[in-house]
Amino acid sequence: MKSREILIGDHLRMGGDNPIVVQTMCNTHTCDVEASVAQCIRLAKAGAQLIRLTVPGLKEVADLAEIRRQLRNAGIDTPLVADVHFSSEIAISAAAVVEKVRINPGNFHRDHEEARRQFARLVEVCKGHGTTLRIGLNHGSLGERITNLYGNTPRAMKEAAMEWLRMCKENDFERIVVSLKASNTIVMVEAYRLLAEAMEAEGMDYPMHLGVTEAGNGDAGRIKSAAAISTLLSEGIGDTIRVSLTEDPECEIPVAQFLADRYDHKTFSSLRNIQLEGKKAVATYCSPDRNTLMLDYACDWGKRLFDRELDEVKLEWEDKEYCEYLEDELLQACRRKFYRPEFIACPGCGRTMYNLEDTFNEVKRRTSHLKGMVIAVMGCIVNGPGEMADADWGYVGEGNHKVSIYKGKTPVLRHVPETEAIDRLLELIETTSKE
Repeated sequence: MKSREILIGDHLRMGGDNPIVVQTMCNTHTCDVEASVAQCIRLAKAGAQLIRLTVPGLKEVADLAEIRRQLRNAGIDTPLVADVHFSSEIAISAAAVVEKVRINPGNFHRDHEEARRQFARLVEVCKGHGTTLRIGLNHGSLGERITNLYGNTPRAMKEAAMEWLRMCKENDFERIVVSLKASNTIVMVEAYRLLAEAMEAEGMDYPMHLGVTEAGNGDAGRIKSAAAISTLLSEGIGDTIRVSLTEDPECEIPVAQFLADRYDHKTFSSLRNIQLEGKKAVATYCSPDRNTLMLDYACDWGKRLFDRELDEVKLEWEDKEYCEYLEDELLQACRRKFYRPEFIACPGCGRTMYNLEDTFNEVKRRTSHLKGMVIAVMGCIVNGPGEMADADWGYVGEGNHKVSIYKGKTPVLRHVPETEAIDRLLELIETTSKE
């Protein structure tokens, strides 16, 4: 599916025949202008072509404008994206000061008709300022109306996106990017495929932003992201990507650039030989290092595992133990086999009010024995409860050094001090497993 070309800011072209755009998001507090400017400079120098910052209130719109001013004075012309949740007024204000705004319009108001009116206002402001709009819907945060109609499903994600895209088309607004992210890789791949099909059927060709949301960290987060994103890029779906990792955002960029270079045909796989035996493959690689092997392996075989063309892909390389580890990790990423817990964790942003990375690593360490269980560690209450839709248990930051603990979608403990929260989570898991 070939998308149309759109312009973001004065110089960044996305879609059409342009290279895949690599982007990331700050994890600084936007109100801390100095820290945000410094991080944006580091991210731009690391290769980020688009940088997103959270805008939780109207005050932060002014901070965002100041961040942009200082970056331009420093010679950094990377376009900025305002990340807005729930408030149409914040989105409308932000659209006047940065090059792009990311919103989920279905969350603008509980009354759907009022949400449509607010969205129409935002579109007019974007048209007036030449601002690009990302309609970003995530699995688990679709809103009550759409889930009542279609459930919390890939179809619901597609239907929700199409409704807002039709409004844009009716209003002759074309600076649009659309995304349908999920932490569940199967849901993510299916949602984008459905959206691409629906857009084509209605003569739409808007660029798509790809990503696995709340992918976690380390090898697992990279393999999960690479397998799902590469599946879609190999089908011609996707124009810009973010690899969301619960790490410093600079760590996201090399992984995303690897994928962009591969699917822009600048680099090629280190795969050298394949033997097929029914639904099992044996793949031999001559990779120069572990990281290249890991990403090549995820890209080469993720799609065939998602689509169940294969059940197993044995890996042959110089380090046999590492090969066995990657085989298990890829099957887990594609949700074909669970040999350890499945972890969901957001990458953190300016709404995160605690040390997310350290907490997530400690939760992983202390729950590593819970094979097959899905455990989420989320930075804030804004997206946490919705976007950990697949989790058995969730640890969600409230702010003020307090945490809510969820069993499925239900909060079972609130206002737990951070110092006690992991202990309380483990106690609940143990107690419940005995019932």
